[in-house]
Amino acid sequence: MNSYEETYDLVTSHVREAAILESIQELLEWDERTKMPAAGGNYRADQAAYVAGLEHRKQTDPRLGEWLTELAESPLAADQSGDTGTVIRHLRREYDKQTRKPQKLVEELTRAAVEGQQIWAAARKANNFAAFQPILEKMVDLKKQEAAALGFETTPYDPLLDDYEPGESTENIAHVLSNLRDALVPLVQAIAESGQRPDVSILERTYPADAQESFGKQAAAAICFDFTAGRLDSTDHPFCCMLGPNDVRLTTRYDEHWFSDCFFSILHEAGHGIYDQGLPAEHYGLPTGEYVSLGIHESQSRLWENQVGRSRAFWEHFFPSAQQAFPQALGDVTREAFYGAINDVRPSLIRVEADEVTYNLHILIRFELEKALLEDQLSVADLPGAWDEKYMHYLGVASPTADDGVLQDVHWSAGLFGYFPTYALGNLYSAQFFGQAQEDLGDLDAQFRRGEFSNLREWLREKIHRHGKRYSAAELAERITGKPLSHQALIQQLSVKYGELYGL
Repeated sequence: MNSYEETYDLVTSHVREAAILESIQELLEWDERTKMPAAGGNYRADQAAYVAGLEHRKQTDPRLGEWLTELAESPLAADQSGDTGTVIRHLRREYDKQTRKPQKLVEELTRAAVEGQQIWAAARKANNFAAFQPILEKMVDLKKQEAAALGFETTPYDPLLDDYEPGESTENIAHVLSNLRDALVPLVQAIAESGQRPDVSILERTYPADAQESFGKQAAAAICFDFTAGRLDSTDHPFCCMLGPNDVRLTTRYDEHWFSDCFFSILHEAGHGIYDQGLPAEHYGLPTGEYVSLGIHESQSRLWENQVGRSRAFWEHFFPSAQQAFPQALGDVTREAFYGAINDVRPSLIRVEADEVTYNLHILIRFELEKALLEDQLSVADLPGAWDEKYMHYLGVASPTADDGVLQDVHWSAGLFGYFPTYALGNLYSAQFFGQAQEDLGDLDAQFRRGEFSNLREWLREKIHRHGKRYSAAELAERITGKPLSHQALIQQLSVKYGELYGL
């Protein structure tokens, strides 16, 4: 073994230890949001901050910087998309970012995120933004400090966005979202003017929570989420996390009088989980075993939730099972009436319950607001009013209560600024990937009608999952579809589907 290989082994051993610490962080967060008693929040913040400090010291160890400097000019780095080249390239980039952040700031951000999520949950339950305002002000200030430490040329939003979409820029995101908005608005208007309204009361009948859990797990398993290497639990705000190879946790929430909330969140989180389970387990802890970006991760969840789970073909297979699971709610309902109800399009207040046509307008609102907070164009105190103004402007609705308005999302309490745009990017990528899969795999609808989803899962694993971070999100889209990221595939799919549903 030559000296470069020995150094490379030191690097991989070091970062795998950091990955263990990260997985402990994930476990602490999963427990906090699913099982931990409310009174445990203060000490959990101390635990999380301590582990975050250990992880940051590991990530910024000067020895790691020396090793990576040595490897950067070595033959192991020559092929930037090869195993060793991918690892060296991404670790060097991440090391440079982490060493710019003071450890005290990292620990403060972690502590504030734990406290913030606890305060947010209580404030949302009490419909009391004033109770949440102080911790949000603290979090915004900490994120500004983080952006300043990382450095930026144009906007403090850029370095925070980079955490989720490496190499992406705020300017490009704004451009992409504005193009999408301009194409969506006339489609939403045409649907509204069609005069057709599905009977959504079908979804508001009684759906027992235990039956929702059983049916949701049945569907998640059918689309190839492996429950021998994962589980499903309940939480206030659904999420998916990976605690390590063969340990992926899904969560959902149950409303016995709204079918879609639980079922589609299970499909959505299962899509995330399928991606996590498809990453090469032998590369866990290394860039070759990590997801590309949150936009690509979100493309997997939105693909299974929308392109598959809201399709007519999916329900031609699953509707009889749904009637068996919920005989009182669906016994007298036709499949077409149910299909129309789950694809109802109308402006709404709640992002996670929004239809796939208006969903991205919810994202645009959050992107504009958090960008304004970071650029000192909006104060936290004025956030509720600004929220309502934008909802009225973009969707024509405003919430009379904060719990269905500015307090509905957990993200800002956890310090996830720059995260929201990845949802919209995920919708765009998912449409392009699904369109290509249809070309490559033939009649996917016919396969879905037969309950066959493994071909699509294997296509995604081959094209996306197995590559880890070898390619950027933009490069991956080009490699798979031959086209750059665009709103056109999504608009085309939505226009065809909803043109048929609403007679456009």
